[in-house]
Amino acid sequence: MSDLQLDRKQRQALAQELRRFLEDELDTEIGNMDAERLVDFLTESFAPEFYNLGVRDAHALLTSRVEDMADAFYGLEKPLRRRR
Repeated sequence: MSDLQLDRKQRQALAQELRRFLEDELDTEIGNMDAERLVDFLTESFAPEFYNLGVRDAHALLTSRVEDMADAFYGLEKPLRRRR
């Protein structure tokens, strides 16, 4: 996994959301630069956790689909006529 890289617009949008949250929920105001630094910290700290959750979800989905395919293939088999 490469490090998560946010482009400038994404970083600024997240910083703005963070500033709104802090002001509305915690009655705390911070500047743009501090908000962007906090976004960087949160991204570095938590991105691997969220990435790993996504990998596990994708693995579970793929495993389920492969099992469904195996069942479908089994259903395509023709019965064998056995002579005694």
